[in-house]
Amino acid sequence: MASTNTKDDDLPQLPADTLAALKEFYGAQTQRQKQFEDLKAQAENDFEGKQKFSMEAFTEDWNASQFWYDDITATALARQLLDGATNETRIAVVSAPSVFIQLKNLLASEEYQFQPQLKLLEYDDRFAVFKEFERYDFQHPVKLSPELKGTFDCIICDPPFLSDDCQTKAALTVRWLARTWESQGLRLIVCTGERMEALINKVYSKAGVQTTSFEVKHSKGLSNEFRCYANFECEVWKYAIQSETRLEK
Repeated sequence: MASTNTKDDDLPQLPADTLAALKEFYGAQTQRQKQFEDLKAQAENDFEGKQKFSMEAFTEDWNASQFWYDDITATALARQLLDGATNETRIAVVSAPSVFIQLKNLLASEEYQFQPQLKLLEYDDRFAVFKEFERYDFQHPVKLSPELKGTFDCIICDPPFLSDDCQTKAALTVRWLARTWESQGLRLIVCTGERMEALINKVYSKAGVQTTSFEVKHSKGLSNEFRCYANFECEVWKYAIQSETRLEK
């Protein structure tokens, strides 16, 4: 008697290497989900601000223009926001969650004996696991909790897109958040693409922002050249024009 094909026999079969790749992909997804759940529980139990966190649980979404800084860059930027800070200092982190994570980690260490007030303005709701989270959409620059207006002494901003529209709206947010627009009373850092340099120096000119020598690096690399702009010099960067002048001497 001739054998008959079953429905399963008619289904296409994936090659072994494809099946292995799929298994690896779904395994990685499960691991990341577990990492995120662990981090969520960690954040919820961080009553004294002594927990240390990692960006590994937050997978980058390149379609949403998410490119995390490497730890060295994020830590260097976080240290500059903490330089000269006190318990009364208010620090806003706009669309730069990897810096926020390093701020949390530094403040959890014994190196810093003060606890400034942090606020993370971010579109990605995954970061709502942190009590400092404030949902932020650059398309609505000042659609934020009204009590945040004009209350921040230190701000870092990394607008998500390299467009004049996004950069200008992000600058409106920064201006709205800042306690003052004078460089003497505001510590301001903006990290974005090199091709945005002219616009950045224009929209933040009254706050004293200039291009710096600091090299911004991302954990998974980035094809676009990135620059750091700030309204102050420090041990890790100088203003770019002054740096070039010193090299010529």
